[in-house]
Amino acid sequence: MILVALVVGVGAGLVVARVRRPTGAAEKTAGGPHEGGRVIDTDEGHTGKHGMKGLGRKSLDSLRVGVVVLDAEDHPVLVNPAARAMGLLRSGGAPGTIAAHPILRTLAGQVRRTGVRREVELDLPRGRAGAAHAPLGLHLRAVALNQTHVAVEAADVTESHRLARVRRDFVANVSHELKTPIGALQLLAEALLDATELPAAEPTDEPNEDLLAARRFAERIHHESARMGRLVNELLELTRLQGAEPLPTPEPVSVDWVIAEVIDRTRTTSSAKSIEVVYNGPKGSTVYGSDSQVATAVTNLVENAIAYSGEDTKVELTLRQDDDWVEIDVADQGIGIAPHDVDRIFERFYRADQARSRSTGGTGLGLAIVKHIATNHGGRVDVTSTLGDGSTFTLRLPARPPEAPLPLPTAIEIESGASGH
Repeated sequence: MILVALVVGVGAGLVVARVRRPTGAAEKTAGGPHEGGRVIDTDEGHTGKHGMKGLGRKSLDSLRVGVVVLDAEDHPVLVNPAARAMGLLRSGGAPGTIAAHPILRTLAGQVRRTGVRREVELDLPRGRAGAAHAPLGLHLRAVALNQTHVAVEAADVTESHRLARVRRDFVANVSHELKTPIGALQLLAEALLDATELPAAEPTDEPNEDLLAARRFAERIHHESARMGRLVNELLELTRLQGAEPLPTPEPVSVDWVIAEVIDRTRTTSSAKSIEVVYNGPKGSTVYGSDSQVATAVTNLVENAIAYSGEDTKVELTLRQDDDWVEIDVADQGIGIAPHDVDRIFERFYRADQARSRSTGGTGLGLAIVKHIATNHGGRVDVTSTLGDGSTFTLRLPARPPEAPLPLPTAIEIESGASGH
């Protein structure tokens, strides 16, 4: 990465120098590809003092990552062979001209507008000739070089994307195949419970030990099969959220409906522990995304709060809103989370309290699902907690429609960071 930044910096300096050259100097290299009258820097002549231009050009050409520098009008002014091989250039509007891929132009526009670097991983189709092959997986990183020029670095991550798809497909297929036998186990367990129901006994009758043992085992089988069923369902849900299925088009979602749905879904579990689920916040708020996914995320947070709270306590939902975001807090009066566990509780299958999780029947996937739902909606989920004094989870979701999507493939995930980090 340091080498890429160094080479791009050298290249950017050359670009600025080339743009400032007199018209006559530009005409000397007019034999190369061009766009809108600007010549792409591909030659190795005019090395200058100490041959730095030729060295920078050769270093850039030797990289396995693709590098494209775009000017203020999104014309490519510096391109290396790796970028060409990845198909990051397209034919321009006029014959003989070259333009950058629409994805690159979109990222460059976002960087200029926000001043923040942009990173995205996506799959690009290989075109008609390669339609039978897997799409090209790319990790794109766009960084502003100055007020006008943006450098885009492209790394080939096709193999990692292929492995991720294989893993997702494997989990989805296995989970789907497990649903049938697990459902059969649950039905058989219920039949055993009915068959081992204890008859009304007289005070002098001694209990049948074999019947008691059979019923105890049947209850255990029923409990564990129900837990396996929840695990399979959550694995399928997590697989869908991780990209096995396309994300639904964002639509306005009423937060009032989400809160009512969550309270209804958790009424049975909260009543069993005499826990009151209350909502404090304004009415009429709206978020943008999938109504079913938002309801699932808040439900998981509330069920998690109920599972780790004692009896006769309270779980409180609070809403805050501004022009851009809606934040839903889920606060409990439970056991809290240790500081060394806070950073890991959103990992799949991670449990801060193993013994407690076994007694509550948790799968270890609920918070991972919440994190993926928040990420897919362009938001995030945070937690603050004090050990022994409860936890507060905050789900942050967009309060306005998302920006126009990227022109071609949908990104897997975009992360922003301060420019230059």
